[in-house]
Amino acid sequence: MLERITELTEDLIRLIKDDPVRPEITADFRVKDGRVYVLRDDGTGEPQAVVCVKFCPEIPDSVESLANSISSGTAAVFYTIWSYAAGAGQRLITEAADDIKKNEPTVREYVTLSPKTEMARRFHHKNGAKTFRENRDSVNYRYTEKINPLYKSPENDQASAASTVDRTAGS
Repeated sequence: MLERITELTEDLIRLIKDDPVRPEITADFRVKDGRVYVLRDDGTGEPQAVVCVKFCPEIPDSVESLANSISSGTAAVFYTIWSYAAGAGQRLITEAADDIKKNEPTVREYVTLSPKTEMARRFHHKNGAKTFRENRDSVNYRYTEKINPLYKSPENDQASAASTVDRTAGS
């Protein structure tokens, strides 16, 4: 089950303590200027993977440019992901992109702001991304065929079968 978190909760604070990629980014930033997706086990409700996304008008080249970017735009920037179960990260990227496609009609690009590590490169290339740009301290990977609806063929453009729980104010 995909959970969309857009407000600060105790559960979110507990989850982000496990973030190995960008632990320096505050919980407030993650929900104020974007959203957090959690893939949970359908049976137990336990978290399987977590990803943080910000919507930007341009593709950021650093955490600083991500932080200074206005919070709207045509690029969904996945800036940190971690998983608790094998294969859950790939499933989460796909389900989060499907949710964004349905709920953020202005988004046209799906990119990352990733650390310069071999693990990040392998993960994103294995899951359909191409290296878009190498920056001083990061790499941007652009998702195309598997994620970006602009590149999907009509026969592969199916509605997500995953249920989504929305944790926004008033929900």
